[in-house]
Amino acid sequence: MGLQFQFGIISDLHIAMPHTIWDSPNRFHLVEISQDALNSALEHFSQLDLDFVLLPGDLTQHGEADNHRWLAERLSQVPCPVYVVPGNHDIVQAEAADGRIGLAEFPKYYEKYGFNQDARPYYKQPLLPGVSLIGLNSIAFDKTGQQLPTGWLDNAQIQWLEETLANLSDDLTLVMIHHNVLEHLPGQAKSPLGQRYMLKNTDRLRSLLRGTSAKLILTGHLHVQDVVPRDRGDGLCEITTGSLVSYPHPYRVVSLSQQASGDWKLEIKSYRITATSEWADVQTRSRQWMGDRSYPFMIKLLTHHPFCLPAETAAQIAPDLREFWANITAGDTQFDLSAIPAHLHRYFEPFNVPVVEGKPQTIDNFATLYL
Repeated sequence: MGLQFQFGIISDLHIAMPHTIWDSPNRFHLVEISQDALNSALEHFSQLDLDFVLLPGDLTQHGEADNHRWLAERLSQVPCPVYVVPGNHDIVQAEAADGRIGLAEFPKYYEKYGFNQDARPYYKQPLLPGVSLIGLNSIAFDKTGQQLPTGWLDNAQIQWLEETLANLSDDLTLVMIHHNVLEHLPGQAKSPLGQRYMLKNTDRLRSLLRGTSAKLILTGHLHVQDVVPRDRGDGLCEITTGSLVSYPHPYRVVSLSQQASGDWKLEIKSYRITATSEWADVQTRSRQWMGDRSYPFMIKLLTHHPFCLPAETAAQIAPDLREFWANITAGDTQFDLSAIPAHLHRYFEPFNVPVVEGKPQTIDNFATLYL
């Protein structure tokens, strides 16, 4: 046995101080409990012997300077190193405006959490002897300063990454990025709805990582608990973690141990926020919240590729699918297809977990895998 270590993951925490909260009638995530939920998760982490904590983006509600400031101060109280990367909600436009930070400001808020003094929004940091972290920025902007609708690594970052990977000497390198690099939903890369959660130049990134010690990718953004193991990821393993403020309000603890063979044993444990100071039953109330707001989302899903149903047909089916997205976000999905018309089963069946020799392969929340 070689090196052993463990770390925590909290993603898409969407921190919103009370005076900054704004509402949207269709949002699934509950920013109202963001501070309490984060405090609860960090309190749990403080009871564990963690080597570090990773936050894969969407740190704030919508890039508000006040929320970034609060979070940076709260993270200073964590008894182990914390590393972050930006999400699409953290830098909503290239330049600071209307109380929200811009791209240049983000590294300054998080200098203690991975970023170097050169002010680049990406970095490489040593974690432990033989283990390092590459934090990437997948948030990019057009010539007018508006955020691109999908993730993107610009040319300067790609060149930096090529040079960084060429000089890797670590036994294991973790890669943290907000947008998904691998598909976590059936047909995600081809779906207009799924594409926005993925890195557009994912093929380029994957080609750079392949064959290096950068075998494990940590992402967020999708608000879904899902794990793509190495055998389904073309040699790469990606863990995407659901949102702390959206059902089922998860966070994770990941343990890694180097085997005599040189492979790494990867153990994943997931936890959920069950109560806050104002919500005695977060799980029930949040699932109900998501179901109540699911109708517009399901209409959009059913009328787009691959379903492409007429609006009238979608309107008839959507009420029977109010629990669909909650089942997906929870991971290890095993939902009943009986309420869905038979001719649509072939579209929905792939959302269920794979079954091998009669056993569902439930690896999204608890798993032991190898890298």
